[in-house]
Amino acid sequence: MKIVNLVENTPGSCGCGTEHGLCFYIETEKHKVLMDTGASGLLLENAEKLGIDLAQVDTVVLSHGHYDHGGGILPFAGENPQAKIYIPEGAQEPFYSVYEKDGELKKRYIGLPEEVFQLPQVVRVEGGAKIDEELQLFSGIGRVKPSPSGNRSLKIQTEAGLKHDDFRHEQCLVVRQGGCAVLFSGCAHHGILNIMERYRELYGSDPDAVVSGFHFMKKDEHYTREEIREMIRTAEGLKAYQSKFYTCHCT
Repeated sequence: MKIVNLVENTPGSCGCGTEHGLCFYIETEKHKVLMDTGASGLLLENAEKLGIDLAQVDTVVLSHGHYDHGGGILPFAGENPQAKIYIPEGAQEPFYSVYEKDGELKKRYIGLPEEVFQLPQVVRVEGGAKIDEELQLFSGIGRVKPSPSGNRSLKIQTEAGLKHDDFRHEQCLVVRQGGCAVLFSGCAHHGILNIMERYRELYGSDPDAVVSGFHFMKKDEHYTREEIREMIRTAEGLKAYQSKFYTCHCT
């Protein structure tokens, strides 16, 4: 199995561009996969620098309906109209980030363009899916443990006004090859501990590796005591698993 990061918030050593977004290229015996597509067409530029031919990709998985994970879908589809794009049901909703500025409550659209959902290669996924023995998707993640406090500012626009996003549109990818299982999540909006419990519930074991953002990052880097305790509780909880964790993006 080959895993290459194409888009991330921070620069790598190859001179690739960066943005607030996430995209992984995953190569298995049977598939060439993209897990998320970043926020723009940057994945096309970075793939070229890394010698990755995106025309060979056959499967795209969207972790959830936010622009920083699906904003590159249209540019990618313009280069590769054949790859199936697995999008979780509910990802088409109008998502917003709500924040305060100059004493006023503001909102910023963070959803996807409507054109994404009109692409003929899009496959809507509800409740997970088994693509084949190598690739499986799951959702239905519970909330036994608290979800990240950063979710509080994330909303869905409805006719009745803004409502809290419960992230029913979040799905995870499991890649299996040679007896090894790797779990991919975008931001772990349900909370990485809840995602791990869902994996155990479905598969009766722990993945060998987990690649995910943990959604703890704040732009101003001013963390409250409770937010620090939240991170510590999560780190302590992860000790119960045999997996190796690779964090990124919003961690």
